Amino acid sequence: MSDMEDVLDRQERERRARMRRKAASKRAQRELDEQLGVAVALMEEENQSRRGSREGRASNVDRHRHSRDLGMLPEQKFTAVIRMLAYGSSTDQVDEIARMGKSTILESLVRFCDAVENLYTRDYLRRPTPRDLQRLLQKAESRGFPGMIGSIDCMHWQWKNCPSAWQGDYGNQKGHKSIILEAVAGFDTWVWHAFFGVAGSQNDLNVLGQSPVFNDILRGECPDITYQVNNTVYQNGYYLADGIYPRWTKFVKSIPHP
Repeated sequence: MSDMEDVLDRQERERRARMRRKAASKRAQRELDEQLGVAVALMEEENQSRRGSREGRASNVDRHRHSRDLGMLPEQKFTAVIRMLAYGSSTDQVDEIARMGKSTILESLVRFCDAVENLYTRDYLRRPTPRDLQRLLQKAESRGFPGMIGSIDCMHWQWKNCPSAWQGDYGNQKGHKSIILEAVAGFDTWVWHAFFGVAGSQNDLNVLGQSPVFNDILRGECPDITYQVNNTVYQNGYYLADGIYPRWTKFVKSIPHP
């Protein structure tokens, strides 16, 4: 009876911990979104100040053009940028919807991407530092996987609005239009590697052959990781993968019948 109570208590603690992590993740996401909006607004304000300093030297036509740009709403620019990123649209396809000039749309797109990169590059899509690697290894070992760097896998993202001219390149074996993504993530869904495969019918092996995730290994620059399993000492970390991956020492496949 006491064992069952311990199990129930542990499950309850884990459930509460998951709820706390989920709430913390939502708060962090809201803060990052707010920072993104502030960063874009600051860049726009700085650009407007530069335009204002040049306005005195510009012609009447330039003054009129600048005044129109200053009157554009952030919602207009965000709409144009998101449509271009989501649908792969060109400026010709969104300029009438957003009521903006092509040069302004392209400028807004560049600034939006720069703001996203400045905000998120510190935490995501970068190689783990020694401190990050140590944290990943400790957590994996506590869960029964000593020496595991992360989980690697590929997934197909269905592309509902794939342009007609590209549908032949992005069609998969099931007839759907999709883009394949390879990612490496830690226990807390911290994604430190993401790679979109090239156009065409791709699977995990095709993407692995083009992905830069193992470039350090090929150059002999992989981190020195030592761990012991069944009284055998190993020197290289590994990734947890599924059955499609090759039989390399860098991959440990999941056990179908533990």
